[in-house]
Amino acid sequence: MYWTEFLTVALIHLLAVASPGPDFAVVVRESVTHGRRAGTWTALGVGTAIFLHVGYSLLGIGLIVSQSIVLFNALKWAAAAYLLYIGYKALRAQPAKAVADNLHKEAGERTARGAFTSGFVTNGLNPKATLFFLSLFTVVINPHTPLAVQAGYGVYLAAATAVWFCLVARLFSQQRVRAGFARMGHWFDRTMGVVLIAIGVKLAFTEMH
Repeated sequence: MYWTEFLTVALIHLLAVASPGPDFAVVVRESVTHGRRAGTWTALGVGTAIFLHVGYSLLGIGLIVSQSIVLFNALKWAAAAYLLYIGYKALRAQPAKAVADNLHKEAGERTARGAFTSGFVTNGLNPKATLFFLSLFTVVINPHTPLAVQAGYGVYLAAATAVWFCLVARLFSQQRVRAGFARMGHWFDRTMGVVLIAIGVKLAFTEMH
């Protein structure tokens, strides 16, 4: 009965999650810099944060945030500040003494908790994600759809997001890919830093529609 609605939700989500943004940039950086384990934990953090968006969308809190300029701006500036912070840290990357040694050292430095938190915070604080899920649960999904079914959609969205970014982590954490990026050494980190800062600045000037 709800298959048409579910497929619509799945298609919209696929197009949204495949579009490069803060989540993609963070997962790629963690994967290249720290390896597959860190990239996977970051992906799981992003996926888990989806439950946050789904939760407040079902409770109607997302509607309150979307209607409050103060709350929206608070969320927006918190997200922008976090992206600027990790972008700044990436910009300060120093040249590696040896590619192999650097990859080995970096892979052991990142904790699962740190990587997971990085993904969770990046997605959880993204106001664009807030507006995306709000529109999804108010426009695309029929308000008469049972809450249990809507919650089921939420579980799918979280799982699909995690799987997608786990695949991204797997791709960018391959030894050949990492070695290729590592040859560029600190320039890769600095480039990712610029990307993250640019996304943060763009986010900071996002207007509520």
